[in-house]
Amino acid sequence: MEPKRLYKSRTNRMISGVCGGIAEYFNIDPTLVRLIAVVLLFVGAFIGGVIAYLICAAVIPTAPA
Repeated sequence: MEPKRLYKSRTNRMISGVCGGIAEYFNIDPTLVRLIAVVLLFVGAFIGGVIAYLICAAVIPTAPA
């Protein structure tokens, strides 16, 4: 059996598909992942959260068609 891989979503995208891909990987609602990401962004260091998102957007591959 092939291991499960994390991809950016092609269907659940708002900006780059990172939160949608994480939601698909864990099989949860993408809106919940987006809300958690926004809360963590404002609770933690704002710039650090933005940088982490941009790194994820650059590193995580897009899901194959």
